[in-house]
Amino acid sequence: MTETAKRSLRAGLRWTSLRLRLVVVFALVALVAAVSASGIAYWLNREAVLTRTQDTALDDFRRQMQETAAALPTRPTKDDLQRAAGAMASSSLGYSVLLEAERERGKPIVGYSDLDTFTRAHVPDSLQEQVARKQPLTSSNEHEYHLFWQRTSIAGTPYLVAGTRIIGGGPTGYMLKSLDQERQDLNSLAWSLGIATALALVGSALLAQAAATTVLRPVQRLGDAARKLGEGKLDTRLVVSGTDELADLSRTFNRTASSLEKKVADMSAREEASRRFVADMSHELRTPLTAITAVAEVLEDEADALDPMIAPAVHLVVSETRRLNDLVENLMEVTRFDAGTARLVLDDVDVADQVTACIDARAWLDAVHLDAERGTMARLDPRRLDVILANLIGNALKHGGSPVGVRVRTEGEELVIEVRDHGPGIPEEVLPHVFDRFYKASASRPRSEGSGLGLSIAVENAHIHGGDISAANSPDGGAVFTLRLPRDAERIIRNEEPGADAPGEDGAT
Repeated sequence: MTETAKRSLRAGLRWTSLRLRLVVVFALVALVAAVSASGIAYWLNREAVLTRTQDTALDDFRRQMQETAAALPTRPTKDDLQRAAGAMASSSLGYSVLLEAERERGKPIVGYSDLDTFTRAHVPDSLQEQVARKQPLTSSNEHEYHLFWQRTSIAGTPYLVAGTRIIGGGPTGYMLKSLDQERQDLNSLAWSLGIATALALVGSALLAQAAATTVLRPVQRLGDAARKLGEGKLDTRLVVSGTDELADLSRTFNRTASSLEKKVADMSAREEASRRFVADMSHELRTPLTAITAVAEVLEDEADALDPMIAPAVHLVVSETRRLNDLVENLMEVTRFDAGTARLVLDDVDVADQVTACIDARAWLDAVHLDAERGTMARLDPRRLDVILANLIGNALKHGGSPVGVRVRTEGEELVIEVRDHGPGIPEEVLPHVFDRFYKASASRPRSEGSGLGLSIAVENAHIHGGDISAANSPDGGAVFTLRLPRDAERIIRNEEPGADAPGEDGAT
């Protein structure tokens, strides 16, 4: 299974996925519709079946009472009732009959068509009371007695029980009609409707899946394209077909991607041109700056013999020339980092000796206190480590004043160098920006003695080693810069892309 298919499957199984919600909604709609339709169909068929069976049985029983029971003598015998009940029950409708009369006043006699199937005990009391009650004669009621019926259940089997009385002193008759066949028919109908509902539910789920696939496939392709676009593949485009809303969305995505690709290309071209301009400008400035620096140094040597009014100007020219020279060198270093051409020249270095050499070369021995054990070895670029230390210690001396403490220690496979001053510290709002290029903490001080690139170059040199620099304020006062480097930066060389400069080459001078 491909990664795209796995991602689609995982997305489809999430409760929040559009596919699952679409399937669930389709299924719920189909379930409600199918259950409603099945319920209505079952109820209508149930009423139709029961009403038809009931009306047929009641009409036949009424006719039998009029033809058979009404023909009995006023004082029938038990045999008369028995024969009449049997004759009435012989109907093709298959109901049982019970006839009740009086041989003498207060001495009832009963005839059964089937004593095992139907007795007086099977007739509900409420039905007996209705049948025996004499109805008052009115303009709308011409008969004293009526036919009453009731549905009941005996031993779990549904029955129709009905009863009436012959007008003029004839016998009272009851019939018992089993509705078990109708119940079986209705149960079969219910099973059929249930199966139909289940099939409708499965069909709706399949339909929803098909609809979700049809609708979501373009959405998924759009999501994959957006993901690739976010990963930097700006040439990503969608194949557009159709004229629906999703096709319009795909066309909009393609137009947006094309516009973004063009703008990024323009920005990259401008950025490359800007870097090339800075690099070319810095390179071109080096030749005249070298000459100017030489002349400035000669002037500085002769400053004491010059007119006292001119000497301060000479010292200012010399200072600014050196500052401009440092700025040009820093600009060239920054352009190498931006262009990705900066490379490491690794060597095994005694870190304590390297820090001491950096401090000694800049005549900072009296202003810096070093806490480092000799013999702490690390494989790194000594020139770049010197640049990092010079910027961190020089920054501490400039803004924090002496003494500056430098502590070297190891933590596992990491080399940790802390540079701490005893100045006022770094304002909290400045901390996030201390490594930004040309950042100034105060707008009222637009000019500073440095180039504004020192800390930025230091952190870039740390990054190229696979390390980092952090800035914080010490609880005891002063700022603390912490440099963390891997003790073996060889892995950085191994991970360089093919085609890069071989180890040992460096574009810096």
